[in-house]
Amino acid sequence: MIENTDVDTNADSVEDITIDNDMAIEEFFAPNTKARMADDFRAGYVAIVGRPNVGKSTLMNHLLGQKLSITSRKPQTTRHRIHGILSNHEMQAVFVDTPGIHRNEVRAINERMNKAAVSALVDVDLVLFVVDSDQWRDDDLLTLQKLGDTNLTVVLVINKSDTLKDKGSVLPLIETFNESFDFADIVPVSALKNQNLDRLQEVIASHLPVAAPIYDTEQITDRSERFLASEIIREKIMRSAGDEVPYDLTVQIDEFKDEPAHTDPKTGRPRKACTFIDATIYVERGGQKAIVIGDKGQRIKQVGMDARKDMEQLFGKKIMLTLWVKVKRGWSDDERALTSLGY
Repeated sequence: MIENTDVDTNADSVEDITIDNDMAIEEFFAPNTKARMADDFRAGYVAIVGRPNVGKSTLMNHLLGQKLSITSRKPQTTRHRIHGILSNHEMQAVFVDTPGIHRNEVRAINERMNKAAVSALVDVDLVLFVVDSDQWRDDDLLTLQKLGDTNLTVVLVINKSDTLKDKGSVLPLIETFNESFDFADIVPVSALKNQNLDRLQEVIASHLPVAAPIYDTEQITDRSERFLASEIIREKIMRSAGDEVPYDLTVQIDEFKDEPAHTDPKTGRPRKACTFIDATIYVERGGQKAIVIGDKGQRIKQVGMDARKDMEQLFGKKIMLTLWVKVKRGWSDDERALTSLGY
C-alpha cells in the first residue's frame, strides 16, 4: 500500500509539473504587448486632416515608423482614406489618413476625395489638423470651417517647422492659430525629420479614451495587400512622371496570387514562395500612355522595379510584378468608372 501511495503522489506531481510547463510555454509565446499593457490603456480613432500637400501622409508614415501611405511632391496624392495602426504599451491610435480638403471640385473624383476626407470626421475620438509652418491658404480656412461644424477635440499640428529660418517666428504663428480656433493642443513638428513626434504621441495618448485595443496590436493597417500594391505602383508613376502625367491615372490589380514554395514539376528544381501580381495602369489619353511607358519602355520598367522593391519590403515576400498600361477615357469624371475602380 505504501508503494501504491508513493506512485500516486508522484503521478500527481508529474501532472502538476506538466501543467506548469504548459502555462510557462503559453506565457512565453504570448504577445509581449499584451503582457506590458498599461492599466489605463487608451485606444481610439485619430483623423489626420488638412489641405493638400501639408504632409499628412508623411506624418502618419513617420508616426508608424513604416511607409504605409504613398507620398509625392504633387498635391492630392492621397485619394482614399487609409487606416494606419500605432500600438505601444500605453495606447493604440488608429490613424485615418485622408485626402486633402480643397475647394476646386472640378471633376467627380475631386468631389469624392472631399467627401472621403469629411466623412472621416464621423465617429473619431481626435482630429490632427495639419498645417504648413509658413503657408496659410484658403483651403486651410475651409478645413477649419469643416472642423468648426463638429464638437471634436482638435490638435493643431504645425508641420515643416524645421524650414523656418527664425525658430522664434513659430510663436506668433501659434498665437494666430489659437485665436482662430479653440485647439486642445498645439504641437510644432517636422514629420520628415522625425522632430517632436514623441511629444505629439504623448499629446495624442492624453486625448484618447481609456479602452481596450481596437485591432490586434501587431497589425499596422486594415487595408488589403491588393490595395497597398496598387497605391505603391501609383506612387512610383507619380514620382517618375512628375508633372507630365497629372491625376488622370489610376491602378487596378487584376490578379494577386500567392504561390507557396514547391518543386517545379517540369525541372524538378525547388522554387521559393512567391506572389504574382498583375496590374493595369489606366490613363485618360494616348499621349499619357506613351509618357508612362517611356522611351523604349524604360519608364514602366523602372516603375515596376521600384514598386516591386517596396512591395517586397512591406509584404516580406518575393514579388513577381507585371504591369499593363491602357487608355480609359474620362474615368476621373465618370461616377460608374470611379465606383468600379474603388473610389
